[in-house]
Formats: sequence, C-alpha cells, structure tokens
Amino acid sequence: MFDLGPVGIVLAIVVLAAAAAVFRLLWQRRSRRKGRRLANPADDYSVRSDWSGSGGTLNYSSFVYFDVDRDGKYGVGDRPMAGIMVRLYDEAGKFTASARTNNAGFANFPMSVKRRKAVIRAPGNWRFAVSVPPGWQAKSENDIQSRHLLSMPGSPAGLVSHEMLQPVGLAPPRRLGGRVGGDGSAILSVMRNGHVLETRPLAPGAAFSVDVSDDADTVSISGGGLERRLALSPYPADLGLLSPQTACIAADAALETIDFDDVTSRTFRKIPSGYAGLAWRNLNAMARDYTKDSQGYVNGNVSGDHVVYTSSGLPAEFSSEQPFGFHSVMLSAAWLKSEGEVALIESWLGEQLISSDQVTLSALTPLHYAPMLKAVTRVRLSTKHYWQMVLDDLVLTR
Repeated sequence: MFDLGPVGIVLAIVVLAAAAAVFRLLWQRRSRRKGRRLANPADDYSVRSDWSGSGGTLNYSSFVYFDVDRDGKYGVGDRPMAGIMVRLYDEAGKFTASARTNNAGFANFPMSVKRRKAVIRAPGNWRFAVSVPPGWQAKSENDIQSRHLLSMPGSPAGLVSHEMLQPVGLAPPRRLGGRVGGDGSAILSVMRNGHVLETRPLAPGAAFSVDVSDDADTVSISGGGLERRLALSPYPADLGLLSPQTACIAADAALETIDFDDVTSRTFRKIPSGYAGLAWRNLNAMARDYTKDSQGYVNGNVSGDHVVYTSSGLPAEFSSEQPFGFHSVMLSAAWLKSEGEVALIESWLGEQLISSDQVTLSALTPLHYAPMLKAVTRVRLSTKHYWQMVLDDLVLTR
C-alpha cells in the first residue's frame, strides 16, 4: 500500500481545508445573492427572461384504468387501477425502467436532462408498454404507445412531447364459476335483455367455469332444484356450491346493498356492532386511498370511497339473531403479494353449517361471490394464508 508519509498527510489536509474554504465562500456568496433577491419586492413576481436552462424533474406518466363498461373509453364510471406494471423502452428498443401504477392509476417515470436519478434524460422515441394481466383485455387497444420527446430549454425538465399518453383501459375476463351438488343435471342460460344468448348443461357433482360475453347481462340456472338468477356485474363471478338442499333467494326478492360508505366520514373506523342491523367482528372500514401502494384496497373498491377488510388477515364475521338472506358480496385480495390467496366463506343458520365455499382472490379485480342463500344467521370469512381480504357491496335480503 502506498504510504503518504507525514508530509503527504499534511499536504492532503491542507488541500482538503482549502477546498472546504472555497466551497464555503461560494455557498456564502450564493446565499447572499439569494438573500438579496428575497429581500427585493421587485423580484416577488418577476417575469422570467432567461429560458436557456432547465434543471428540474417532471413525471412522464402512463395512466391505467379499470374499464367498467368495457367500451375502451375513460368515462365517469371507470376507476383508476393500482399495481399495474408499465415498462419503458428507449429509442433502440432497450428496456430502461419499469413502474407500477399508484393508487391514482399513474405509473410515473421521472424525466430530466440534468438529474441523474431521472430515467428519461434524452430526446428521442420512447415506448411505454402496459403489462396486461393474463386473460385480461386492453379494451382501449393502446397498451403499447410511443411518444417522441423533444429538447426544450426552459421547460421544467428540458424535454417535452406534443401529446400525452392516452389512458389505457383494462377489463378482466367475464367468467362465471361454481359447483353443482346433488345427482340432477341443470341448465345454465346466458341472457341479454331477456333473450337467451346461449345455454350450457351443468354436470352433477362437478365444478364449472363459463366465459360470458361482454353483452350478457343475466345468467339463470334451471333444473335439478337449483333454480336461481343473477344479474351480472363487470367482474368475474362465483356462485359457490349449488345444492337442492339449500334454499335460494327468490329472483324477485328485494335486495339491500351495504356499501360501507356511511360507516364513517373519516378515513378509518372499526365497524361497530349494530351497523346496518348486523353484528360485526374483526372488520374495519377504510378509505380506498388510506394505505399507500394498496392495490387490492383500490381495485376492490366498486362504489363510493370506502371498503372493508379483515383486520390483520384474521377470520371475521357478520351476523344477526334474526335470519337474513345472503345474496352476494365483492371480494378481493388486499395486496399483489397475496395474488391467488384462497378465501373460505362459511354460512351458518343457527348451529348448522349450510354452505362452505373456497374461492380464489385477486388484488386486481373483485370477485362477485353470489351464493344467494335464503336464510343465514352468521357468515364467517377467512383466508388460507392469513392475508387481508377486501369486501365491498354486501347484498342482503331481510
């Protein structure tokens, strides 16, 4: 190892001290100039005259939304999506950076001609590719977009484009699942405006999964004592176990939706016993944006601002001494890290377990779980790996 020796060490100290002194003088001079500007009222609203430089950073953003009406256009009924991966490629087609959309639906890429932490630092053609989840569709047909960035001195980041990226609309597959109990066969009918679009036989004692077209609005099941009807939502649905031994809510029954938006006017509250005429255990209501990077809390919200979740991922319940009908509820996984978590929903009438279903959850889209049970007194919700489960729009009959 090279040894500076006493003289070398002294010289190094002198050089460092001189450099520190020079830096201090420059800093003091800059501070005095800034102080003079701040002290001069004429500079409070001065018009900029030098547009030659740009030293700031600006986010160039890709916006992704849940295309609720599946029309490919961002409208008032659509919602921002959180957790969607977007990748950035430079002019040569080389991968540069990636970012996930935040709670507001924006994947942000810092842009600056001077800041080293920026990922976009030079003019040219830049390509933004939204990673469409498996089985989903980009209804807007623009999941891959390119923009030409130009040098523009005086702009916030030194780079500009003539047009911003267009919103990207995603929609999950419309899929209906469930299981058939008993020995009898049944027929599944897919309808629109009362007209049958297609029919499919359902085998006894077997699970089923049916893709449903975008224009369908209702499904019905007939035969085998399994008669029921469900108005379709924009989300995948699961009917649970269809059993002739379990009474089903009538098709013309009056439905009551609990959307949890009136639990609190604030961002967070444990649901108190008596809310909506039910007893609640281990369920909290919170605003969809209360937790940062909370994909399932954002994507699982289908109405208003609030959702409900199972506190600490532990089992939760809602119940009543008087029987009520459990029609349906929207269920989601709270985080992308728990994508594919398995939920167990158990429904009781007094001391009798009348329904037990396992469904797979996603943090990207709610699952419309619709057992349509005519009479229950208690519903227990739990997850296999103790991740939080998100609920919204609980539908009952009284």
